[in-house]
Amino acid sequence: MKNPFDLSEKKILVTGASSGLGKQTAIALSHLGADLFLSARNTEKLEETNSQLVGNNHTIIPCDLTDESAIENLVENLSPLNGIVFSAGISQIVPAGFITKSDLDKNMDIGFDSAVLLFSRLIRRKKLVKDNCSIIFISSISTSYPFVGGALYVSAKAALEGYARVLAIELAPKGVRVNCVAPAFVHGPMLDQTQKATSEETIKKIEEKQPLGLGKPEDVANTIAFYLSDASRWISGSRLILGGG
Repeated sequence: MKNPFDLSEKKILVTGASSGLGKQTAIALSHLGADLFLSARNTEKLEETNSQLVGNNHTIIPCDLTDESAIENLVENLSPLNGIVFSAGISQIVPAGFITKSDLDKNMDIGFDSAVLLFSRLIRRKKLVKDNCSIIFISSISTSYPFVGGALYVSAKAALEGYARVLAIELAPKGVRVNCVAPAFVHGPMLDQTQKATSEETIKKIEEKQPLGLGKPEDVANTIAFYLSDASRWISGSRLILGGG
């Protein structure tokens, strides 16, 4: 009997694979036997991620997800997929009174619009393996616990969660599962960016609110691996908070 947590022979696309949670997820999935398609804008950083993976059957496809022609090229070069991890997004802290149209467009283009456009093409091109495909969106605990200055980030993630719930219903007849993971702050580039925009004291206060402390990228990656595996084949339309208690 095959281990239901084994990802051997599964072909999985990871967007935002050049850094942060996307990068750590790719590393974790490679250790479980997955064949990966790595996508992000920065080719050099993608190659760095690829150098840390186990196995040789991985493919780098650079893509700016705000460019529709680039999305088309990405989809064209993908094999039928058993899994997708949508990790693209930015965290821009701006008080509500200072948000510009440019800020709004940038955050929604990357954090929400790109997902809708990508999956529209994946579905039409029949790139999702019927009865054996799992889609994971990385959201945020902040959709339940918003923070000052987070209007852009929280709104993009909330829109993504709503989209994921609809997608789960539409793809259920094809046996394709769709779920969200919603982590709190974990160590990594986004936490560093937040500290730079606020203060070290702010980060300490955040950590104090999490009984198990700040998480690590691998804590999120391992949860994503579960959702991609056959062990979670009866779960769809869910949102799992990873908040350290």
